Amino acid sequence: MKFTFCLNWGQSVKYEFGSERFVSKSCAPYPYNDSFVNGGIDIYKGAGFCEILGTITGEGAGPFTIVPNWRCDGTDAYCSKLGPFVSDKEIKATDGSFKGVKLFMKTIKCEQKASQGNASSARVAAVFRVIPQRENQYAVAMRSGLSNMTVVAEGIWKSSTGQLCMVGCLGLVDSDGSTCDSRICLYIPFSFSIKQRSIIFGSFSNTSRSNDSYFPLSFEKLVYPTELWNYFRNSHPYYSYSKIEQAGAILEKNEPFSFQTAVKKSLLQFPKVEDTETLIAGLSLLAEDLTFHSSVFPDPLPRSQTKRPADFQIEVLSLGPLFGRFWNGSYGDEETLYHNEAQYTEKQLLTNVSAQITLNGEAYSNFSVLFLEGLYDPPAGKMYLVGCRDVRASWNILLESMDLEAGLDCLIEAIVSYPPTKARWLVNPTARISISSQRSEDDPLYFSPVKLQTLPIMYRRQREDILSRSGVEGILRILTLSFAIACILSQLYYIQHGVDSVPFMSLVMLGVQALGYSLPLITGAEALFKRKSSESYESSSYYLEKDQWLNVIDYVVKLLVLAAFLGTLRLCQKVWKSRIRLLSRSPLEPHRVPSEKWVFLTTLTIHVIGYVIVLFIHSVKNSQIPVQMVEYLGSSGHSHTIREWETKLEEYLGLAQDFFLLPQVIGNIIWQIDCKPLRKLYFIGITAVRLLPHFYDYIKSPVRNPYFAKEYEFVNPNMDFYSSFGDIAIPATAIFLAVAVYIQQKWNYEKLSQALTIGQRRLLPLGSRAYERLPSKSIEAELASGVNENTKLETEHEDEE
Repeated sequence: MKFTFCLNWGQSVKYEFGSERFVSKSCAPYPYNDSFVNGGIDIYKGAGFCEILGTITGEGAGPFTIVPNWRCDGTDAYCSKLGPFVSDKEIKATDGSFKGVKLFMKTIKCEQKASQGNASSARVAAVFRVIPQRENQYAVAMRSGLSNMTVVAEGIWKSSTGQLCMVGCLGLVDSDGSTCDSRICLYIPFSFSIKQRSIIFGSFSNTSRSNDSYFPLSFEKLVYPTELWNYFRNSHPYYSYSKIEQAGAILEKNEPFSFQTAVKKSLLQFPKVEDTETLIAGLSLLAEDLTFHSSVFPDPLPRSQTKRPADFQIEVLSLGPLFGRFWNGSYGDEETLYHNEAQYTEKQLLTNVSAQITLNGEAYSNFSVLFLEGLYDPPAGKMYLVGCRDVRASWNILLESMDLEAGLDCLIEAIVSYPPTKARWLVNPTARISISSQRSEDDPLYFSPVKLQTLPIMYRRQREDILSRSGVEGILRILTLSFAIACILSQLYYIQHGVDSVPFMSLVMLGVQALGYSLPLITGAEALFKRKSSESYESSSYYLEKDQWLNVIDYVVKLLVLAAFLGTLRLCQKVWKSRIRLLSRSPLEPHRVPSEKWVFLTTLTIHVIGYVIVLFIHSVKNSQIPVQMVEYLGSSGHSHTIREWETKLEEYLGLAQDFFLLPQVIGNIIWQIDCKPLRKLYFIGITAVRLLPHFYDYIKSPVRNPYFAKEYEFVNPNMDFYSSFGDIAIPATAIFLAVAVYIQQKWNYEKLSQALTIGQRRLLPLGSRAYERLPSKSIEAELASGVNENTKLETEHEDEE
């Protein structure tokens, strides 16, 4: 072996193969008969070995996991030794469990020889480097120097057996190969099971009979379904089920038939195989729905616990005949269509499933990874699973546990309950997980039962619905804003012919609308339908931003918002000038000019009281949420309280816009009007525009973002007054205000006061002449008279000069 290493990692490494003598000595007779050769696992024997090996161990790839010596029966020094590597104090402290110790395979040189018939071979060289738990794994893996924590290896691979047999040399290699006393056998498996979840595995063994011998050290790298297509593009790996009967027993024990269960299955829908072109494609989509990643909390939620939430992930490895994920051509052309009734009924039955759970948290160190296999019941939305865990205990404890299967503790039961796919009325659409050990409590491998619940999760259809709704809601925004502009223009035209009623339009009402139109322009936010269509995944936001059609819609919406804002400002200007003209009449009668003082104060008081009530209700609901969940969803303390108030204020501004007619109703009562300041098309049309999003959200089940509530512009559907109840109560109140304005304008104040008189009690105060208006002709005559008089004075002044 002749290496020439470069100082900077990433440059090419020059290597010359030349250790056939050592390889033949270590691997003779080939293949070397280790425990994996006849282990019942199918091994990859195709012509793409070098390509797959490079993908598994290439740049950015994770390290191998070292397996404890669970079969070792010897002295402590022999069984707890880390193979050929020199262990430091930290590694020795693991007592043979090697917890947290990783192994990297780097600087790989693989040369595949041309196939001769159906046979092929390859020469491989690599460097194996051990990384202790506390060291930065990837930083250490970038080192190029050799030490007693590295093994330089070279060997051969043949397609006849699929075994890569290599000779390994500890640290620096001399010409005599005095340190080359290790044998490395490495395999890429083709079959998988609950006890075989590795995409690559192998072992170190000693070729000498010296006192420095060690028990064979095994290593592996777990497989992830989303990565399988990178490894086996032209091959078809498969999964072998072996725990289905045990899973059936778990189902019968935990799901006895009951009337409540039957009703639940008939009313609720859970993830199931969809009617796609092929069964494999439908299973792949279902596997995607059953895979999720979320933070988890104890179930039921404790009030005293203050620990950070654990990180939970369940990833489906196989579902029925599907292994990994489906992509075009991955399962050939032998699939048949299944659109007939009999096949549709068949796919509702129990489905074999295998999965993997990863649980990271202080309280769950006993089983950070669980290998699962069992049954999925689509009508109930539950998985009934048998679990196996990689036990990280000392070698002597593992040796005494006679019921381990391939070094795994498989006496574990798990149940995963999924939320319904359509759960509008479901308060908390979370998944629930139950994991329990079937060992006795005095068993060293026993652990306490674990019950967890996740944050609200979203399914694939819900994520797709976000994308589809964005385009539809963009068109609706354009239509509703265009209609709102038409209503504003109609009001501008109306006041040109009704000069006498212009001063009685409420400036507070117009100000609320102008504020609503200005906020999207200032913050860059979208109006109306953006409220409940926030994204949950960065990838979804990315594709939305890149969609040119949605960008065009966004620009059109902003232009329409600007037009509506300018139109509302024009109405404000008209009202303001009409009141100035009333003040400029001769003689001055300021009591005839409508005043907004009490309108503003009354409206502000009502909204402040409403805002305080909402904060109080929200604080009561928040008091029922555990401390750890509050800390996860947002920082605790004073800054969190301020941010919470700011968010609620923004949400309440949206509510104030829905109730934009409130100041007009109050003003009509104070001013005791007997005119029609608002055109019916204007106040009814704008009310309809404000209510359309509520009707839309109520009819079409909303896709809520449970993680990033701050992305909602004015309304957070997870909060109090923008819940499903709010989609009914808010429109009802807005319609009531519109009806009130209509009645106030249809009847004069005196007639309305009489209608609201019950016996001798009047609900409205007696009429007053404070805001009695003059006929429009009189106003126009006085204005014309004032203009003529001013013109006459200016002419006389010029003559005197």
